[in-house]
Amino acid sequence: MKRVKILEVLLLCLCCVIPTMAKTKVKTGIDVLIESNFAVLDGKRVGLITNPTGVDCRLRSTIDILHEAKNVHLVSLYAPEHGVRGDVYAGNKVNNTIDSKTGIQVHSLYGTSRKPSSAMLQGIEVLVYDIQDIGCRSFTFISTMGLAMQAAAEAGIEFVVLDRPNPLGGYRVEGCPVEEGYTSFVSQYPIPYIYGLTCGELATLLNEEGWIGNRKCNLKVIKMEGWSRDMDYEATGLPWVLPSPHIPHPVSAYYYPMSGIVGELGNISIGVGYTMPFQLFAAPWVDAQQLTTRLNALELPGVMFRPIHYKPFYGTFKDQFVHGVEVHITNRAKAPLTEIQFYVLQELAVLHPDHKAFTGIAQSRLNMIDKVCGTSQIRHLFTRNYRWDEARDYWNKGVGAFKQKSRQYYLYP
Repeated sequence: MKRVKILEVLLLCLCCVIPTMAKTKVKTGIDVLIESNFAVLDGKRVGLITNPTGVDCRLRSTIDILHEAKNVHLVSLYAPEHGVRGDVYAGNKVNNTIDSKTGIQVHSLYGTSRKPSSAMLQGIEVLVYDIQDIGCRSFTFISTMGLAMQAAAEAGIEFVVLDRPNPLGGYRVEGCPVEEGYTSFVSQYPIPYIYGLTCGELATLLNEEGWIGNRKCNLKVIKMEGWSRDMDYEATGLPWVLPSPHIPHPVSAYYYPMSGIVGELGNISIGVGYTMPFQLFAAPWVDAQQLTTRLNALELPGVMFRPIHYKPFYGTFKDQFVHGVEVHITNRAKAPLTEIQFYVLQELAVLHPDHKAFTGIAQSRLNMIDKVCGTSQIRHLFTRNYRWDEARDYWNKGVGAFKQKSRQYYLYP
């Protein structure tokens, strides 16, 4: 009888495992590169721009993979925000250093320089980029990529992108392209806030549209295998490595553009400093129940709200008891991600007119909001009456044109 029971348990476990094994698997650029025996890098002196998200399907670091490859000479590393090993806190300056595991020189691209200098590229034949992005313009890694492409073009060296999935899929586009005068490291190129491309597709667009400077770079994208535009990250079957401390799960990529603009104000907690970064909107003075009722009454597609009360461990309102709403995305395809935060500000202005979001804010923070939005018009139009419908059309302008333009650079169906 015991043997029968054991057999039943084993069969049950097998039944649980088989569906997982059958789940769609995507090969990222690094896995495809490995299978080719590093053909495009064979015998070359290589520089690598990466961070902890640069891993293969077995979570081995691209740094270590290229360092150990017998036909690749990895000679330099280049560190974006957070550093190549992820040991630098968000926003902190990254220093030039030596990678303790490989002994390779690490050049900072998030310190005094954001673009590789000619000295940094001395002796390099090909510059490789392998970083998991989250599909949102203000996440700084794509700015690092574009500036590195420009440096590679000026130095006359090859640039290779090891492609990775866009966690939001390949169709979602939201937010107006960056306008002239509002270019910054969080809005480096005239693309929408959510741009619907993989990093390889985006690199191709930047190169072909002449947005990296007067010269095109010698670009090669190592395409993924098995990815299609209707896939978000969870559909890929790939393990997730957090690209920054507050993006711990694939679904975090949906919440970041939903609240990140409001987070720049500094007068509303968005869950950074608590256990649900980017999923919350709260402050000490908010009536959580009334805010929940008003937001649910809007019947925004693909989203629901519930009241929440908590004390942030750090960040905005550290150790203060705050009240507000938790956002539940019930339909990822339909939820108007970037617009949700403005609806929250709209309803807060009605409930708490003495705490309107943009009043009493330092000019430096207002400037940052404009940089993240890629224009000052969203702030000006919205704050006239704190009605999102007065700014929505401007926020969506250029989306259709960008979709049309970007289609010619699709690498995946």
